[in-house]
Amino acid sequence: MAEANLLILVVSLLLYVVLGGADFGGGILELLTKGKASGVVSRAIAPVWEANHVWLILVVVILFVGFPSVYSTVLTTLHIPVLLVLIGIIFRGSAFTFRHYDIDEVRPKAIYSAIFQYSSLFTTFFLGVTLGGIILGEISTNYQLGFYQIYIHPWLNWFSFAMGIFMVLLFAFLAAIFSIGELKDDKQVAYFSRISKRLIIALVLVGSLVFLSAQISGHSLFSDFLHSPASNVSIVLATLALPLLWVLLNKNKGNLLRLVAGFQTTMIVSGWFAIQSPILVKIKDDVDITVQNSSAPYQTQFYLFIVLVVGVLIILPSMVYLYKTFHFEKNGTEPY
Repeated sequence: MAEANLLILVVSLLLYVVLGGADFGGGILELLTKGKASGVVSRAIAPVWEANHVWLILVVVILFVGFPSVYSTVLTTLHIPVLLVLIGIIFRGSAFTFRHYDIDEVRPKAIYSAIFQYSSLFTTFFLGVTLGGIILGEISTNYQLGFYQIYIHPWLNWFSFAMGIFMVLLFAFLAAIFSIGELKDDKQVAYFSRISKRLIIALVLVGSLVFLSAQISGHSLFSDFLHSPASNVSIVLATLALPLLWVLLNKNKGNLLRLVAGFQTTMIVSGWFAIQSPILVKIKDDVDITVQNSSAPYQTQFYLFIVLVVGVLIILPSMVYLYKTFHFEKNGTEPY
């Protein structure tokens, strides 16, 4: 039963990375294009951007109820980067709302745009840093070691920073790909296609940097990948998607681009999960937290599963209807 709930957690996380990542990447894309993408980003994410946090809430709830030791360990030892992520989400959401719905004057709108852009970058970076802290294995449960070793050292390292940069580029890439489907002007399509290609190259380079920084930090990530067949398959499939993405960018196949980019991101995230399965959080000086030793009692898992199934049956159709409705409205047709 715990495995079934974990599967729902993984799918929810994947949806948050792909859909929410494209939204976070919108602000980063605005920074990269010096504001040229602001109109496209606003049209693309304004109707649905808040809805994507449903998947993050679902992940947090599953951890809290079904895997409490994972929840407590991560939110205790990594509370600083997690807090920074939450602060960034608040600033980003507030700025985007005021910019899009309330402010017409030039100067206030420029200020809110800057807050939205930089908080998107800030939040995404520390999401990657938090993930790096979970993966690296420097988390300690020996609270006698002192504040720095417990609350700073696990995430203040080259590997976590490399993960943060990788996440920034990944989300910007998703935003660029998703934005192409919103464009009608050929010059804009060509411009965003060039940006997407540059981000693909940057992702490959920074992906190599992630492995190098892990080695410098004392974590043989490359060796772990070689010993994980599922991770090898995921990386191979993600790599094979690169030339396909390049061809689709040249041909401006908007919907196919989104599907392939979503698939590639799914393979990347799946590779990270597979590499340390069944370990959920690596612990430096104690037993690693796994699915088995962190799972709540069976009765709790059983009722959690029932609630999740009912919730998913409500959420998925609602989200599909939401996207479909606003897709029609943005194209100037009736939603029904």
